[in-house]
Amino acid sequence: MFKKVFRYLILGLGVYALIATLVITFYKDDPQAMIWQDREAFNKRYIAKLSIETPTNLNTVLEYLGSPDLTFAKRDNKEVWQVIFYRTQHIKSDGITTMDECTGLLFKNGELILWGPSAFDAFEQRG
Repeated sequence: MFKKVFRYLILGLGVYALIATLVITFYKDDPQAMIWQDREAFNKRYIAKLSIETPTNLNTVLEYLGSPDLTFAKRDNKEVWQVIFYRTQHIKSDGITTMDECTGLLFKNGELILWGPSAFDAFEQRG
């Protein structure tokens, strides 16, 4: 009797481990379906992983993080400058997402060139 229960227990744990591994490996997080606290943490983790050495374009960011919370764009001669903001820190519970609750990502012609607090300042200096 004990051997039978032990076998089922081991089998159940094995199936659980297999399912958990498959979910972790193949399930893509959807920022649009997350509650706001999880989405902030998700955005912050992704932005923290960005690197100057690894070129990142606007479409890659939009595909991974979804729609930005705030967006500004302008054309300066033949260059297109765009700064997008993703919420990364909660400041005030008023139902409105403001720039001070977000991290900005600055793109020049679709390529990420700067992110963080100075992104909007650099954007405003263009054109």
